[in-house]
Amino acid sequence: MQVIEDSESKVYASSDLKTDLSALINKYRRGKIFLLMDSGSYQHCYPRIKGLPEIDESNIIIIEQGDEHKNMDALAKVWLFLNTHGADRKSLLINLAGGMPCDLGGFAAATFKRGIDFINVPTTLLSQVDASVGGKTGINFNGYKNEIGAFKHATAVLVCNDFIATQDQDNISSGFAEMIKHALIYSEDTWQTIKSFKIIQPDLEKLKSLVVNSIHIKEGFVKADPTEQNVRKSLNFGHTIGHAFESFAMSTKKPVLHGFAVAYGMIAELYLCHKKCGFPMSKIREINHELVSIYGKFKISDNDFDVLFNLMTHDKKNEKNLINFTLLKDIGQIAIDQHCTREEIFEALRFYKES
Repeated sequence: MQVIEDSESKVYASSDLKTDLSALINKYRRGKIFLLMDSGSYQHCYPRIKGLPEIDESNIIIIEQGDEHKNMDALAKVWLFLNTHGADRKSLLINLAGGMPCDLGGFAAATFKRGIDFINVPTTLLSQVDASVGGKTGINFNGYKNEIGAFKHATAVLVCNDFIATQDQDNISSGFAEMIKHALIYSEDTWQTIKSFKIIQPDLEKLKSLVVNSIHIKEGFVKADPTEQNVRKSLNFGHTIGHAFESFAMSTKKPVLHGFAVAYGMIAELYLCHKKCGFPMSKIREINHELVSIYGKFKISDNDFDVLFNLMTHDKKNEKNLINFTLLKDIGQIAIDQHCTREEIFEALRFYKES
């Protein structure tokens, strides 16, 4: 077990999942360790740790799969299970799953009895480079992404790249979108490395080193600004419009994976980068070509702009009724707290639609 990052959450690269997880949890009392999964991770990932003596099978919590279930009902189910199965303030919750259960489970742990320990074992590429690290936890509420939540770091994060082989191509591509974002906010060299990697039917061995580097990039921003008052806002690039796309798609019964929505958000927000910060349009067209080649386009019409704009007005990052963006002057050159008008946002949506 190798330490990838040593911050508020220790992030480990696992070489032997059962042995490494056992070493992390053996200080907790048997019967006080709980395991949260969704139905997909229970089927595909749980067999890899089944039989660990520290985990009592009667302490397994299974929630439904999909971001549409990242809600109060699933959260209450976790709370109720912990409450009725003897969990106390010395208990541990292990989130063995993708990003949605890591977010929801982290929030459940942060709030149950005013906080219990939790460990994330992310099983998707997206959760390995994004949801499982950084200390953001939460649920969706009233149709809005991550509307309710708290900052609470996992006690540990255990990254096992073998899980990536259990994913379909769309979910691998979804995780890669966050890696693209990390590259764009970090450096030209990192972007060129990511751009040259073929995520369709990827080389999983080569992908491992890219995952480690992506975690380093995110954790660097998190350590510099744990509660997102300043430079950590860089990680929100692509997410203001991206979350609006994601919520809109869910409301129209045409859900898209989070990373796909972020990719669409980056395409639109790059236009704002050009308009507000002078990002070179030639580079924008190059980046957008790469994004569209992997993620295609989510179809919208001009009639959808008002709905998308309204969704953006509920974004957590907004201040003083102004829609707040993280934009780029160039690759690796960040401009936080950029406020854009309704007209500018509509221009960006039109650019997305027509590009």
